[in-house]
Amino acid sequence: MRQYTVILEWDGEARAYSAVVPALPGCASQGPTVAEALANVREAIELCLDVLREEGEPIPDDVQVQTAKVDVAA
Repeated sequence: MRQYTVILEWDGEARAYSAVVPALPGCASQGPTVAEALANVREAIELCLDVLREEGEPIPDDVQVQTAKVDVAA
């Protein structure tokens, strides 16, 4: 069993949460709710890992993600 960090962001235009997996570049999904976005990205992760296995590529470990807030003049 592996665990990957997922970054969720609300996309007002699409009216859905986008979900990206920093450890797996290009692995992303979306959903209208957090729960659906997570379920969808779980499937995307499984597919990404299947492709890596089929191609004989190493399965990456999760990456450390930091967030920070930066003050800017508006």
